[in-house]
Amino acid sequence: MPSTPANAPLLVHFEAGTLGNWATTHLLPQIGEVLPSAPRLNIALDEKSGSAVWALKGVVSSLRYTTRAEAVDLLARSEGLGRPAATRGVLIPIRKSPAWWALAQDERRAIYEEQSRHTSIGMKYLPHIARRLHHSRDLSEPFDFLTWFEFAPAHEAAFDALLGELRASTEWTYVDREVEFRFDRVA
Repeated sequence: MPSTPANAPLLVHFEAGTLGNWATTHLLPQIGEVLPSAPRLNIALDEKSGSAVWALKGVVSSLRYTTRAEAVDLLARSEGLGRPAATRGVLIPIRKSPAWWALAQDERRAIYEEQSRHTSIGMKYLPHIARRLHHSRDLSEPFDFLTWFEFAPAHEAAFDALLGELRASTEWTYVDREVEFRFDRVA
C-alpha cells in the first residue's frame, strides 16, 4: 500500500466480491445482522469499484483510549501488516450500543482498559498478530469499527485466544453487532 504522511488519516475500503488478494475461508456470525459472504476481499485506499456484495470503509487516525506509555509500548512491540508469513487475515466489523456512546470519554476508557484490559490483552499477542483499527462511526457506516488482523497460520490458536479474552470482557457487553470474516492471502 502507498505510504501516507505520519499522523495523516488514512481512508481504507474493504470490498467483498469476486476480486481481491484475500480469499474468504469462513464467515462467523457473532451478534446481530450478518453481512453476506463473498469469495474475495479487496482492501484499497482508493474508491470502491461498485461491484461488491458489500463494501465498508473506515479511517485510520489517532489512537483513542490509549495512554502515551501504552502507545509507545504498542509501537515498540508491533511489526505491522503485510509481512510475508502473515497469510491469514480477519476482518471484524463491530458496532457498539447507544449506551456505550452515551458514556463520557473517561467512562469509556475505564471500561476499555481499567475493567476490560483491552490494550493489555492485545499486547500479549504482539508481534505475532498484527492489527489495524479503522474508525467508521463518523462516516455514516453500519459499523463503528473495522478491525483488520494479519497473522501466520501457526498463530491462529493464539488469535482465537485473543478473541476469547476480548469477547469475555465487560467492554463486549456494549457490542450490539459483530461479524467475523476469515481469509487466506492469495497471489
